[in-house]
Amino acid sequence: MNNTAQTVQTEKVPVAGKFWLSFADCLCGTLNSLLTGGGMTYFFTKFMGMDEGLASTVWILFGIWNAFNDPLFGYISDRTKSKLGRRIPYIRYGSLFYALIFIFTWFKWPFGGGQAVLFIQMLVTLFLFDMFYTAIATSLYVMPYTMAVTNKARSSIFIWKIGFSLITLAVPLVVFPLIKPEVGTDPTQFQIIMTCIGIAAFIVIFISTFFYKEKVQDESTESMGIIKSVVECFKNRAFVMFEILSFTVIFIQTILMQGVIYYFDEFDTPMPYAYAALGLGAVGGILLWIKMLRPWGVRKCVTIMCIAFAAAATAMCVVGKFMPVALVVFLLTGVGFAGGMYLVPIMNGDVIDYDEIRTGARREGIYAGVNSLITKPAISLANAAFLMIAKWFGYDTALTAGMQSPLAKQGILVAWMAIPALLLILSAVGMKFYPLFGAHWDEQKAALAEKHQND
Repeated sequence: MNNTAQTVQTEKVPVAGKFWLSFADCLCGTLNSLLTGGGMTYFFTKFMGMDEGLASTVWILFGIWNAFNDPLFGYISDRTKSKLGRRIPYIRYGSLFYALIFIFTWFKWPFGGGQAVLFIQMLVTLFLFDMFYTAIATSLYVMPYTMAVTNKARSSIFIWKIGFSLITLAVPLVVFPLIKPEVGTDPTQFQIIMTCIGIAAFIVIFISTFFYKEKVQDESTESMGIIKSVVECFKNRAFVMFEILSFTVIFIQTILMQGVIYYFDEFDTPMPYAYAALGLGAVGGILLWIKMLRPWGVRKCVTIMCIAFAAAATAMCVVGKFMPVALVVFLLTGVGFAGGMYLVPIMNGDVIDYDEIRTGARREGIYAGVNSLITKPAISLANAAFLMIAKWFGYDTALTAGMQSPLAKQGILVAWMAIPALLLILSAVGMKFYPLFGAHWDEQKAALAEKHQND
């Protein structure tokens, strides 16, 4: 066995590092999912009475802000030099502010409850929250690509992350619908729970930074300016194909978590059965993608995932009011979520590695930033699109659960699943043009692994 093959087989990541990185990423994502995955929109519009049009405007402005915020941070983090590394300072010292902003999101400002005040509160809170989320989440997101080089070693990290990400998925899907304050009720219990979640997230994220470190710290980052650096990302054809999928996954994750709150308000599908099907699909999906990644490769796995997920979304959109159909959709949604959590990060790692082969520089940060440039608007668009489509069908936010008209109920299904189905079909088509597969790419990956093993 030659040195390159030995490198591919023997690269290891300590269990403690995988555990704490995954735990921190889980709670960082949980706060974000609770806030941007429909919770903030629901709280401000349904509970505090903010106009849906103003809330949609906030999300659109937020999307514009991300066009500057995320690539800029990625560019800066690639050039950060400290004894802790390029990423850890942002994770460790940003965690306190991130948690505090999350906690104060769920308390009304003491300046009255008019529409203008609610608009400003939601806008300022979202901007500040996202600034620290970008610093922390981007750093956590790229850590596996700096802790290991081979897909085998990275895969072991992603398996841990997937296990913890079930918490990230479950909290907004299961916990929020159970604890959300109803119109006209006292929100104190809800606020206490959200405060406890925020404090727990801060403690875990801060402590985690003492258990992992960057293996790959290429100080030879190219000297090109930020604009040219961003343009260079889009010259990477694999990255362009990846971004179609990445946008789709983030849009779907956001709108599904938002829509499920409204779905259980208006339809009779039992929540325990639905989430049991979702969990079964997620576990089965993880096992499926882990087993089939090597024989099928990333491209084929992603294509199959998109086709199956698109079929499920279409069925829910049309006949989701029938419980047997809904349970099958929840099952396939779990398989799709598992693919998004496992296959997408591995694909992203390949894209970053290919960029290093092309340019000779290690640029995880700028790629994460540009990825956020594209996917953060997906969060805004998902929130805005759901509200607008539901409103077109006559959804009335002033009504209590179960009181919507039949047309408004159908509108919830359409707002929830129509756009995801279209995006998944587009992603499946886009994978035909993804270039990183086959024997030649395997050889390039092995050579890169050997290079960093010898650094």
